[in-house]
Formats: sequence, structure tokens, C-alpha cells
Amino acid sequence: MDFPLLDKINSAIVNPLIMLLMALALVYFVFGVYKFVAGSASSTERATGAQHMIWGIIGLFIMLTAFGIMKFVCNVIGCQ
Repeated sequence: MDFPLLDKINSAIVNPLIMLLMALALVYFVFGVYKFVAGSASSTERATGAQHMIWGIIGLFIMLTAFGIMKFVCNVIGCQ
């Protein structure tokens, strides 16, 4: 079964959006690493950096899971 509209939506909107959100989560994680290292003298700065790193990892996990689910659904219904 072929779903050309679903293929176009997936390749033009969903996949780039997921990749953009993954990039943002990675930037947020790297910012957390920077805050953690740069603020090593202050325990509050380290805690803030650690929180940023945790939320960045959670964001990456969510986006990777969403990407995997989309790939699985597309494989099941036959889109590319």
C-alpha cells in the first residue's frame, strides 16, 4: 500500500522537526555541561548545569523514541 501524502508529510515536516528538536536538546545538554564546568566553584551553578544536562538527555531520549516510533509505523504501513 502506498501513501504518498503520508510520505511527503513524514519526509518534509515530521523528520526535519524531530531532527531540529534533537539538535536543540543536544545544544541544551552541551550548555549544561558548560554551566557545570564553568561554575565548578559554586555548588548552585553545578546543580544548575546538572539539571540542564539531565533535561537535555531526557529531551534526546524523547526525540529518539519519537523518531523510532515514526520509523516503526512507517515500516508497518509501508511508507518510506
